[in-house]
Formats: sequence, C-alpha cells, structure tokens
Amino acid sequence: MTTPKRRVFFSFHFDGDVWRSAQIRNTGALDQTTPITDNDWETERKRGQTAIKSWIDDQIKSRSCTVVLIGQHTANRKWVTYEIEKSWNEGKGIIGIYIHNLKDRFGLRSTPGKNPFDNLMIKGSGKKLSTEVNCYNPPYKDSQLVYRFIVDNIAVWVEDAIKQRSKR
Repeated sequence: MTTPKRRVFFSFHFDGDVWRSAQIRNTGALDQTTPITDNDWETERKRGQTAIKSWIDDQIKSRSCTVVLIGQHTANRKWVTYEIEKSWNEGKGIIGIYIHNLKDRFGLRSTPGKNPFDNLMIKGSGKKLSTEVNCYNPPYKDSQLVYRFIVDNIAVWVEDAIKQRSKR
C-alpha cells in the first residue's frame, strides 16, 4: 500500500534560494498547492508584515509538515524563523534539508548554511529545537546526485517527521 502524498509547507530564504527550492518543490514527490511566485511574494511584502504573517498562518494551517530548505543564509531569516516556530507550535512535522549543493540559475552552488533549528529553544525544556528536528545533508557535491537523493528520500523524511511529532 502506498502512502498518500503529504501536503507540506516549504520554508526557505526566498531571495537567496528560490531557484534551488523550486527544484525540490516541483519534484512531484509531495502534494502541495501552487507555491508562492515571485510576483505573489512581492505583493505580500508590499501589503506589510501583518499580511505576510496571515499568509504564512493560512498556509501552515492546512499542511501536515514543514520542510525547511536550508541554504547559506536561511538560519538568519526572520520569516523562516517565524515559519519554524509556527509549525512547531501547531504540532506539525518539521524537517530540514540542506540545498547548498544544488545549482542555482547561474549554475553555481553556495556554501552550507547554519542549522536554523539551533537558534530556537523548545519552551520549558531548555533544549534546542535542533535536538528534535532532523536535518538531512545529501552526501554529494554533484547537483544532479543531490537532487536525486532528495527526491528519492523526501517522502520518507516527511512521514518520519509527522510520526515523530504525533508521539510528542
């Protein structure tokens, strides 16, 4: 019996990693609504922080897992941090996937970023969120092998994260 495709929310540094993240979002390995486009994001930005927060809240509400695509600057992004906190507080599964070795639109890779879950503490426990959230770093430098590794494993990683959260 096949597991149904999960609806996930993808969190990433839009300006820095939209190209890399699009490769993962468009694999078909997971079910999702149409991802936000460059124009949609600019529209939300112009509407202000309250509109952005409301959009994020609405998106996360209907998802079972948040996948944080970790690039060079992801850990320091305000909205990524908000998305992680919102997902955790709503009991969603959460995983991180390093995407620095995927090529961008110019054919370039970047350097690995810091683990964004190291910046957040689990309320009342004194533990970093990184002790509860799995991050996956594909063991390849070749962009095509990195892509294939992620596509081949992402559905299992998402299922594992959802199961892990349901046990909490």
